[in-house]
Amino acid sequence: MQIRRSWLIVLLPLMLLLMGARQAPLNDPDPIMIPQGLSGEQVVKEIKRALIGRNWTITNEQQGRIDSTLNLRDHVARIAVSYDAERISVAYVSSENLKFEEKKGERYIHKNYMSWVNNVVVDLNRGLQLQALD
Repeated sequence: MQIRRSWLIVLLPLMLLLMGARQAPLNDPDPIMIPQGLSGEQVVKEIKRALIGRNWTITNEQQGRIDSTLNLRDHVARIAVSYDAERISVAYVSSENLKFEEKKGERYIHKNYMSWVNNVVVDLNRGLQLQALD
């Protein structure tokens, strides 16, 4: 009985720590600089290619902004990709079932969200660099 209680004392804080690790700070990625010589059409094409390549759905498109949604099982993430002649920015818009919350001015979200967005950013950066070679 004493051994079980000792294990509980050790495991309980560890379990609480792991439960808290399901959230991560939500920081929008740094802006992506657009290589010189690319047209607006090329930039938009690469944004769409990066989003669609990672299974994001384009939900709205207007000059300077593309809205996109990722539906993954019961998780939904929405981002806005804003662009001008010099840079592209990716920003969190909203989500469902991703444990988004603000605490003391800091935003937190499901730990996988950041990797989903960073995958798009990496693909977008690579695509822009390859376009600039042509």
